[in-house]
Amino acid sequence: MKKTTKDFFVIGLALFAMFFGAGNLIFPPYLGKLTGSQFFLATLGFVVTGVGLPFLGILACTKTNGNFEDMAGRISKRFAVLCSIAIFLAIGPMLAIPRTAATTYEITIQPVFPWMSSLVSMILYFVLNLCFVLKPSKVIDNIGKFLTPALLITLSIIIIKGIVSPIGTIGDTGAVSVFSSSLIEGYQTMDALAGLMFASVITSSVLQKGYEGKDAISITIKSGLVAILGLALIYGGLMYLGAQTSNTLPNDISKTALLLEISSRTLGQYGGAVIGIAMGLACFTTSVGLITAGSSFFENVSNGKLPYKINAIVISVVSIIIGNFGVDKIVKISVPVLCILYPVSITLVGMTLFKVLSRNDSVFKVTVYTSLIFSIIETLPSMGINSAILKSIIAFIPLSNMGFAWLTPTAIALIISLIITKGKDNCSEKALEN
Repeated sequence: MKKTTKDFFVIGLALFAMFFGAGNLIFPPYLGKLTGSQFFLATLGFVVTGVGLPFLGILACTKTNGNFEDMAGRISKRFAVLCSIAIFLAIGPMLAIPRTAATTYEITIQPVFPWMSSLVSMILYFVLNLCFVLKPSKVIDNIGKFLTPALLITLSIIIIKGIVSPIGTIGDTGAVSVFSSSLIEGYQTMDALAGLMFASVITSSVLQKGYEGKDAISITIKSGLVAILGLALIYGGLMYLGAQTSNTLPNDISKTALLLEISSRTLGQYGGAVIGIAMGLACFTTSVGLITAGSSFFENVSNGKLPYKINAIVISVVSIIIGNFGVDKIVKISVPVLCILYPVSITLVGMTLFKVLSRNDSVFKVTVYTSLIFSIIETLPSMGINSAILKSIIAFIPLSNMGFAWLTPTAIALIISLIITKGKDNCSEKALEN
């Protein structure tokens, strides 16, 4: 195997492991159940935002030294810091970390120990997390190295078995706006946000292997394609299995219960236990990594005023409280947050990738702030703010009925600002170098 082939394959598998969060696996089957015979269209939408955007985010970061702060810094240093904090809170104590604990309880703990309360499970879960976070050990790394392949093999067996011996007949669920709703559902993986924060890891790996400039970007693209293909196959397979339950399982079944049911029906009476244990361990390694990264981030961003150990404890306590709400409620809470963060992130990535559109910093700022303002406006109704004026404003905006009210105003802001600043380049020196 040639060195370049080996390198992009190895980096691609590492990238796959970074994005392969066990908690994310609860969404494709549920989306497949909801869309039924339209599961293929749903898969396309989910893969675009759940897999494509994370890859584009990493690619964009390679143009700014692998650093998200440099990318967002073209708006302002304060914006970069606040945006980084918001993203880290989302992929940390507010949403992603509690979701790993809630998923572990519902899939791993509750089926085996039905008498154990959610609160007790959360406390035990995060106490164990802190044992590894406060005293770093290679044990958790070794578990992770073996766990991702094991979970991947288990899921592959379930998917292949479900294809060979379907667990039900795929029916027409009457779902509407399947593609657009699947795009938004893909936000729930949070991988695009995680990709922006962890892009430096992939960039450093590429540089350490001796690649620079166009070669570094080429290796990153090829590595991304390896990860995308793996994730797309897993997500698509799980969505196909979910679609097979469209006529056989009740519509009010929870996301975790659906995954357990699919596992049991494909692998028999031990299927639920196998997937439960594998996912529980995978969630654990993910939460340890996120708590460690979050604790270090807040220590750095506060210039040491918030010590690492204190951050880890606070993150764990907050995660216990939120995790106790359960997976479905956490998902419900996350929707408005992600519907604000994702448009801003998408705009930042798009403007960075297409430098010809954003060589003037004013264009960059106007476009990104427009996406932020309209994503907030679009999200207000889901936060309980439902005035008649607000509803009429949102209804007037194109694509608002599909959940993309921010897109048209952002495009208009880009065009107008380009016309006004035509021929005026004042892009930051660091951005121009890339």
